[in-house]
Amino acid sequence: MDFMAGNNHSHFQHLYFVLTGIPGLEQKYYWMAFPLGATYVIALLGNAVITSTIKSELSLHIPMYYFLSMLALADMGLALCTMPSVLGIFWFNYRSIAFDACLVQMYFIHTFSAIESGVLVAMAFDRVVAIWNPLRYGTILTSGVVCRTGAVILTRAVCVVFPVPFLIKRLPFYRSNLLSHSFCLHQDVMRLACASTRVNSLYGLVAVIFTKGCDSLSILFSYVFILRTVMAIAAGQGRLKALNTCVSHICAVLIFYVPLIGVSVTHRFGKHLSPLTHALMANAYLLVPPVLNPIVYAVKTKEIRRKLIEMFVQTKITAGG
Repeated sequence: MDFMAGNNHSHFQHLYFVLTGIPGLEQKYYWMAFPLGATYVIALLGNAVITSTIKSELSLHIPMYYFLSMLALADMGLALCTMPSVLGIFWFNYRSIAFDACLVQMYFIHTFSAIESGVLVAMAFDRVVAIWNPLRYGTILTSGVVCRTGAVILTRAVCVVFPVPFLIKRLPFYRSNLLSHSFCLHQDVMRLACASTRVNSLYGLVAVIFTKGCDSLSILFSYVFILRTVMAIAAGQGRLKALNTCVSHICAVLIFYVPLIGVSVTHRFGKHLSPLTHALMANAYLLVPPVLNPIVYAVKTKEIRRKLIEMFVQTKITAGG
């Protein structure tokens, strides 16, 4: 087993970690490689269409769609973080990742995840303002406010996750170097350490509470306020119209938080579960949002839907020619 030696075990670290694909299905990687590659193409292309459509369509130059473009960029970041190691395993059976490269990947995965969580909160606030005081929507959520909100979301994510790789770097690793997933997650790398990880666990808990915990509560309170506001609307048709504007965001929240809760529960309480379950939950956590979010917003936004149809037709014409 490769490792770097120091004066004693407290300085030992592996040169690399070994990634795991989907346990028990190794013989079928060849058949899974192309669907998996297509999944990444859909995620990157779908989110790229969202950002380009919002940029080109003047009718979409409003806060709701500015926040949607931030969500699309975060989804693209998540997909790009995991794509090299995942496709490396399934396409080329290349399972090694250098220690420092693993830390870099871990940092960006958790950073983009925190960004996405923050953007979902901003989108919830956008819906609150649009339903509570629609006449002042444009004056409350100005371009300056949207830009500052985006800067705060980015800064919070970068700063909160920044200590994580350094907390891992200080730990000794001289036993197993086999990870449970196709990419590097903090909990997965931390469990291989050969020293106390109390500081890492405590900081990880604080970071999750400060980001995902506070964000999920903020979204919940936002929708409680939205429901109270909507119930005060006299006309039933007006209530349905107001709630209909929230459907896409509710779907995006569920798409993000359900896999997140699932992978957190399996890591914390599912030690008796099979490695296959852990692998599938982790892949769902990072792959489902980038793939499904563009589909949800394409269904609900005619400009994005039209752009996707145009691209599909152009592709068929090019292939036919």
